[in-house]
Amino acid sequence: MFKKILIANRGEIALRIIRAARELGIETVAVYSEADRESLHVRFADDDVCLGPAPARESYLKIPRLIAAAEITGADAIHPGYGFLAENAEFAEICAASGIAFIGPTPHQIRMMGDKATARKTMADCGVPIVPGTPGPIDDVDEALAFAVKAGFPVIIKAAAGGGGKGMRVARDADDFARSFQLARSEALSAFGNGDVYVEKYLERSRHIEFQILGDTHGNVIHLGERDCSIQRRHQKLIEEAPSPALTPALRAAMGEAAVRGAKAINYVGAGTIEMLLDANGEFFFMEMNTRIQVEHPVTEMLTGVDLVKEQIRVAAGMPMREKETPTLRGHVIECRVNAEDPMRNFQPSPGKIDVFNVPGGNGVRVDTHAYAGYTVPPFYDSMIAKLIVHGCDRDEAIAKMKLALESFIVQGVTTTVPFLGKVMRDAHFAKGDFHTKFLEQEGAYLLKEIAAPSKG
Repeated sequence: MFKKILIANRGEIALRIIRAARELGIETVAVYSEADRESLHVRFADDDVCLGPAPARESYLKIPRLIAAAEITGADAIHPGYGFLAENAEFAEICAASGIAFIGPTPHQIRMMGDKATARKTMADCGVPIVPGTPGPIDDVDEALAFAVKAGFPVIIKAAAGGGGKGMRVARDADDFARSFQLARSEALSAFGNGDVYVEKYLERSRHIEFQILGDTHGNVIHLGERDCSIQRRHQKLIEEAPSPALTPALRAAMGEAAVRGAKAINYVGAGTIEMLLDANGEFFFMEMNTRIQVEHPVTEMLTGVDLVKEQIRVAAGMPMREKETPTLRGHVIECRVNAEDPMRNFQPSPGKIDVFNVPGGNGVRVDTHAYAGYTVPPFYDSMIAKLIVHGCDRDEAIAKMKLALESFIVQGVTTTVPFLGKVMRDAHFAKGDFHTKFLEQEGAYLLKEIAAPSKG
């Protein structure tokens, strides 16, 4: 087992990894930018190193500084968390070359699944259904348009090296295609340094279903159930739940088998997710694979009792994972992402100092957060300040618990999405499980109508 893990990340995921490592008797190293000097992950780690100025490109994304920090503190492993360098194959390679274990999949696996076109071909070759699309990246707009016309509009243009909703544009007709194509390429180049895009048929009223995968170096690969991530805003997830209200036992078994088959095709090691789209006819299609721990991993942890972060660490140390088959799914879990954003101003970020911070509690309530009263939310990073997760014996109880928990979640000093999330929980369509990835686009105006913008201070 490792002796000391450097966490190449910040915020709540850094704290989450610290807790898992501590339970395994492993020391931790926090790294931080100048903007995060007062962050809780710095306080609770055994050691800490400042990486540089606030912008991520000058701190958290500086690979040489991360490797140097590991070497001077004696860390023998690095956990990348999610975001930043978590799916950077070069970072994983440099860790290995430096004699430092990378807590994640192999560089080859990251690279294969990181290129969305390669990932699609890999899945198709092992019999996993994929959304009809171009066989690979496509440069010529006329050639791309010809495919779109043949496939039928609407289509979606996606960054080949993308993720997190960046470099994605929906084109609903031929007149809109060229503009959407160029916008997607420009955004992909800006976000990922790679302007390659491909085109897929766009599935209307689909649900976003992801299966949690876990694999080890001993040939074991399993799934730990699904998460329904369909409540999204501009391709960014806001609410996740499990089990999905849209899946029957037979459909869950079929999708889970396909997810495991896809992961086994690349001998996957570590935690990851096979992302799928489920259409209105009950057909499912592979979308992408995330080769890292997900923001919403607590949903699966509460549903199965499996500590995914500890399993990541154990697997990276060469140990077999504890679970050899899909565990029993117990009850129902819902997670809401609490962001420092103003829903009444098109979800504009709301950085600043938090004056009051009271988190909910009670049976079956979990809050993962790095925020506290007196903490200043910096403007340089993702606006999420907490994840609120509840567990109920069934979906109705989970919704009731989430309603109460959101009412008890008090944040003053910055504007948050808490009131908006509460409105979603009270929506009749959500209560019936009747929603899809465009739910917030269609219901957004109604959901916002009765929310008064919280005053700052």
